[in-house]
Amino acid sequence: MLIASFSAIFVGEIPVAPKPLQRYKRPNCFGAPNDKSSQQMTERTNPNADVATCPAAASSSLWNTDLAPIPRNQRTWGTYNYAALWVAMSVNIPTYMLASAMIAGGMNWKQAIFTVFLGNIIVLIPMLLNAHAGAEYGIPFPVFARASFGVLGANVPAVLRALVACGWFGIQTWIGGEAIDTLLAAMIPGWNHAWMCFFLFWLLNLAVILRGIEAIRYLQGITAPALLILGLAMLGWAYTKAGGLGPMLSTPSQFHTFREFFAFFIPSLTGVVAFWATVALNIPDFTRYAKGQREQMLGQALGLPTTMTFYSFIGIAVTSATVTLFGRAIWDPVDVLSRLGNPIAVVVAMLALLLATLNVNVAANVVSPSNDFSNLYPRKISFKLGGVITCFIGLLMQPWRWLASHGSYVMGWLVGYSSFLGPIAGVMIADYYVLHKRIILADDLYQRGGAYEFSRGFNWRAIGALVAGVAVALSGLEIPALHGLYPYAWFVGFAVSFFVYLLLMRSARSSQSK
Repeated sequence: MLIASFSAIFVGEIPVAPKPLQRYKRPNCFGAPNDKSSQQMTERTNPNADVATCPAAASSSLWNTDLAPIPRNQRTWGTYNYAALWVAMSVNIPTYMLASAMIAGGMNWKQAIFTVFLGNIIVLIPMLLNAHAGAEYGIPFPVFARASFGVLGANVPAVLRALVACGWFGIQTWIGGEAIDTLLAAMIPGWNHAWMCFFLFWLLNLAVILRGIEAIRYLQGITAPALLILGLAMLGWAYTKAGGLGPMLSTPSQFHTFREFFAFFIPSLTGVVAFWATVALNIPDFTRYAKGQREQMLGQALGLPTTMTFYSFIGIAVTSATVTLFGRAIWDPVDVLSRLGNPIAVVVAMLALLLATLNVNVAANVVSPSNDFSNLYPRKISFKLGGVITCFIGLLMQPWRWLASHGSYVMGWLVGYSSFLGPIAGVMIADYYVLHKRIILADDLYQRGGAYEFSRGFNWRAIGALVAGVAVALSGLEIPALHGLYPYAWFVGFAVSFFVYLLLMRSARSSQSK
């Protein structure tokens, strides 16, 4: 019996080809209001429907209106929306700190800019690959994950992604609190209440979350141009104070050999990839609102690498200038701006940074975990309640510890969590593109006993591949002989999980065909 149970887990039913389309009446789903139009005939594939409904066979434990596919006539995001989304999310303090940490760690400005640009080109690839399913089927990330991990197994990658987002939410909130504290200190002599400001900014984020997804779209749409102007203003300040680009960018590399540089370059590159490896997973949460594939792909390709490189250059240039101005590299922009000397300039700068931080915090760090937590219990946890849960977990992540130094920020936080996100991406991309050729049975994602039931709702092959990728990526922390793997955590984890998953699934398929 034990052998039979084990075989059932690893040789369960695998969806190989799409089922033929069937016609169903649009249901009065789980007590939802019924009307004449909701009884008209429609195709099973929800993405082409005019209103969001649950499939006829949907399980109440797997469906709610926040997780339902977005009908095509309600997908309104165009190229500008996606470009503006990345402008708004990239222009923020953690982006600045990512680049400035490289200067503080010993790179010169050319080495740092190259690292940032290359890392963002690399992460754009899995970003666009995962984005396709959202735009094609109108589904969010945790629902997309059901296709590979199973209708219940999807909670594993969803919760892992959600916890990382909660950590980022805490980090952004702590930074925003620092900015408020600095702003008030410029106006009120003797002010020093960082913790009070931290909780004040936390409440502000909570207020935006409770307004819903459209508030996020509105916020990123109006702030994108303003934040670019702010970046240019910061660059102009550094240019004037340092006496031109020459002095600004004169800080030399601290590495004397290529081996020394490469040892710092690899974890820095992994950190850049990990910076947006979070959104590379949950990008369907945004592309489900796209008018089409072209709009989301072009908008992201224009917005992500260019804005990240541009704003990183500001961080690199300003941090290099602080060596000339203050005698040491100051990697925290709040610390730099607090030294402007002019209280009005400090207030204006801090208000702009607060707006940027609020925008990216809600858009990048709340949308995904809200959907992920909703996926745990769809009938009870809505998008808004998921956002509230995110807020409270963010407090427990102790963000001040990760921002204690540039080393803990890059090697501890960014590289560390990439060990989990790389393997998740490996499994999902292998399943969607290699095994199933971009075909998803949308209705089956919301029902028990369908194509994605696997073994009692779990695809243990996917979870096994995920565990294998994480184990190899983190092995360098415990096994001295494999210490060199940890700086490559995202890449190693992605590759291991990608190939292990294909091996397990194809082996199961071969066993079924015998």
